[in-house]
Amino acid sequence: MIRRRAALLLAAAASVAGFTPARPLPAAARVHADKPRQSVVMMPIGVPKVAYRVPGAPSADWIDIYNRLYRERIIFLGQEIDDELANQIIGVMLYLDSEDSTKPIYLYINCPGGSVIAGLAIFDTMNHIKSRVVTINVGLSASMASFLLCGGTKGSRLALPNSRVMIHQPMGGAQGQAEDIKVEAAQIVRIKENLVKLYSMMTGQTTDQIIKDLDRDNFMSAQEACSYGIVDKVIDVDYTK
Repeated sequence: MIRRRAALLLAAAASVAGFTPARPLPAAARVHADKPRQSVVMMPIGVPKVAYRVPGAPSADWIDIYNRLYRERIIFLGQEIDDELANQIIGVMLYLDSEDSTKPIYLYINCPGGSVIAGLAIFDTMNHIKSRVVTINVGLSASMASFLLCGGTKGSRLALPNSRVMIHQPMGGAQGQAEDIKVEAAQIVRIKENLVKLYSMMTGQTTDQIIKDLDRDNFMSAQEACSYGIVDKVIDVDYTK
């Protein structure tokens, strides 16, 4: 009884003094607790900007690199093709053609593909304008992007040595009533037949060969794409310089 009272008195005294007995932290916990908390700051990359001075202007302005390339008649297709991107490319092509139709337009492609309808709109514009359209494969031209690569002006369809091409048949989906699905399926079949005809015309391959090659994802090296007729020339690159 005396020992119990002594223990209670010691606890009360410690509480009054502001001391609360506790077990020491483990070493690992102490190290973690002593480390200052670090905040991670995410830096947005954004679109690179370059200095450009308009002829006659007193000083240069900073403009995004794609606008700078447009001034040199260079268009870079580097993302999935959709309606918005197609409208931008079509607008640039129409402007450059109206500005000077005697100079070529350079279309650099590194693209996974995208909307067939949007891609066909770009393709029709390429063939509508008077300017020669030089297409250059700089990475992977897949799906609809390979069609645009092939759709450049004959003799001006180029590829870098390590670039690749992938062709396949158009894909689509539908939902709703049976008649709606039937109409959509018929539309996909018509688009495929049209693409087969255009591929055959641009490459020189037979329609039967095109149908066979479009059946599944068909990858080609730059040289294979040249032999197939998708591009006209593989650009020579000096890797020793």
